[in-house]
Amino acid sequence: MDLPAASACPACLAAPAAERLAAAAAAPREARLFLSLPTAHCAACISDVERALSATPGVRSARVNLTLKRVAVEAEPEVTAEGLVAVLDRIGYEAHELDPGALLVTETDRRGRDLLMRIGVSGFAMMNVMLLSVAVWSGAEAATRDLFHWISAAIALPTVVFAGQPFFSSAWTALKAGRLGMDVPISLALILASAISVYETMQSGRHAYFDAAVMLSFFLLVGRYLDYRTRAAARSAAEELAALEVPRAVVLREGAEVTVPVAEIAPGDLVLVRPGARMPVDGTVTHGSSEIDRSFLTGESLPAWAGVGSAVLAGEVNLTGPLTVQVTAAGRDTSLHRMADLVAMAESARNRYTSLADRAARLYSPGVHVLAFGSFLGWLQISGGDIRLALNIAAAVLIITCPCALGLAVPAVVTAASGKLFRKGLLIKDSTALERLAEVDTVVFDKTGTLTMGAPEPVNLDALARADLEVAAALANASAHPLARALAEAARELGIRPANVTALREVPGYGIEGQWRGQLVRLGRAAWVGAAPGSVTATHLKVGPWPALSITFADRLRPGAAEAVAAFQSQGKAVHLVSGDVPGAVRELADRLGITEWRAEALPANKVALIAELSAQGRKVLMVGDGLNDTAALAAAHASISPASALDAARAASDIVLLGGDLSPVADAVRVAVKARRRIKENFTISLLYNLVAVPIAIAGLATPLAAALAMSLSSITVSLNALRLK
Repeated sequence: MDLPAASACPACLAAPAAERLAAAAAAPREARLFLSLPTAHCAACISDVERALSATPGVRSARVNLTLKRVAVEAEPEVTAEGLVAVLDRIGYEAHELDPGALLVTETDRRGRDLLMRIGVSGFAMMNVMLLSVAVWSGAEAATRDLFHWISAAIALPTVVFAGQPFFSSAWTALKAGRLGMDVPISLALILASAISVYETMQSGRHAYFDAAVMLSFFLLVGRYLDYRTRAAARSAAEELAALEVPRAVVLREGAEVTVPVAEIAPGDLVLVRPGARMPVDGTVTHGSSEIDRSFLTGESLPAWAGVGSAVLAGEVNLTGPLTVQVTAAGRDTSLHRMADLVAMAESARNRYTSLADRAARLYSPGVHVLAFGSFLGWLQISGGDIRLALNIAAAVLIITCPCALGLAVPAVVTAASGKLFRKGLLIKDSTALERLAEVDTVVFDKTGTLTMGAPEPVNLDALARADLEVAAALANASAHPLARALAEAARELGIRPANVTALREVPGYGIEGQWRGQLVRLGRAAWVGAAPGSVTATHLKVGPWPALSITFADRLRPGAAEAVAAFQSQGKAVHLVSGDVPGAVRELADRLGITEWRAEALPANKVALIAELSAQGRKVLMVGDGLNDTAALAAAHASISPASALDAARAASDIVLLGGDLSPVADAVRVAVKARRRIKENFTISLLYNLVAVPIAIAGLATPLAAALAMSLSSITVSLNALRLK
């Protein structure tokens, strides 16, 4: 059987990804299925998938969510996920069933829209209040000045209450917990500036600072939104892993096939797993033989034979023959669920990383309050009890030290660096990813699907006679085995016409055979065709009585892999290769790329153990991987990158996603991250120098709250301009 042609996606060339929002919220009347679409990436992908699924009998609607790379399908009860996966496979899209019960309800981007709305309101109010202030500065006196102040108050006070809500709620939460966060001095500055302005207006004072309060709100909200956008792409990898567990299975009860939820399966039950289906449980094969694709779980590039007595694990894919499996573990006890637990623990550990901004805030917040309160007490004493003057100076100190520049220091740089890396084909998902990436001194690569394309290609076809190639092509065309597919594709590219082979029959776990010119011909395992087993990946051709011929394969190297490895080595970083594949294949790739440190036959727990071992030596590890077997390691590493072709769970666990097929930008990401960290530190230095100059002026009573707000705005603009130097 031929591989389906990859989807042509012309919209990828013509337009950026156009996304349809999530599926309709109304509850389905019959069935609701979710499928993961790891390779969907543009408008044409949405159209292809929805058109193909909607044309399937029994499907009422299909809606693709491109951000989550999922499709939600409403259909009649007889429609199965396996059937829909087959439909998508025929049009060139990889798909996996997701368990709806394991997925949290995805909310629309409420918080992002909320912050944007508050930015818009505060920006509009700031412009209007500043216009009114110009009239006051131009010489308005007495009743006219008071009128402008009251109009400003009518605009500014509701704006501060509305726009400042994120800071007020965060500050209140911090105070209830007995700590001082960055939002406490922000909230105090907003409240004091507004309260003093109202008091001054009531007393017909010459100055009111409503413009300062609204300006503060606007700039602080901009910083908050930039920070939010850098975090918005992150999702829980553990949730994705749990959703990949097969939600239903066919159980054999009293000779009948019964489809039941996996939650109802118990150890000892017999489960039927048909070709093309994913294993729903851990168990032992009691009947049948087949080949198992374990690449998602172990990274093995070749399918493994499975027969009576073989152990199989949840998440593996049955390729060629039906298997009856006796359950040893189901649900939360399966190996796949244990991997999800590994990921959750690793994510929790990594989330304890303290960013530069957080570390600065721990020192900054208490200092701001001490300075403001000290200024209030000092001027209260100096002025002989003039509370109005003391409050004005304390407010000016709070505003001038308001951590707006500090709050923008990191998000502004991350946003600039994210744009630079996006143009190189890298998408940053986590706000602290750049800081962690800049600290990396060791890089660990997965093999299959990361350094290689995970697609075997024959390398010695020129050594075979044309007649033998024609027979091999005919046999390969009749098989769904990955090596057979690769051989058939290579033969087509060479213009080889398949021979007229009849009576084709696939023997699960062994290979395929047929009749050619009255002779038995076979393509498959070495022992089955009478060939000597070798140490390299190969399939073997047997034509009649003639000696068996070996067709060897190599995993296709991903574009840019050699350049990325060489770039990291030139940067002085240690490079490791770790894979679940067999030693021969791993050694061959390590030699090709000049990697001296490599490990083979590594299970997911072994990869996490390697990361922990390197971390214990004081190393800061960057993990680059793509499969389920890499997910826990991606979450455990100091920083992580996965290709866009990776499984959803791997992408969710990583900090950065490589959007293109070329691996060379990965090394660029580290260089940009080092520059970004330098800019962040420069921004902190700018903020510190600004405070060293401005704070004494405010404490000396030489700056009004409005002047303080203008100075604060200037420092914020300076920080933003410095961040833009990254571009």
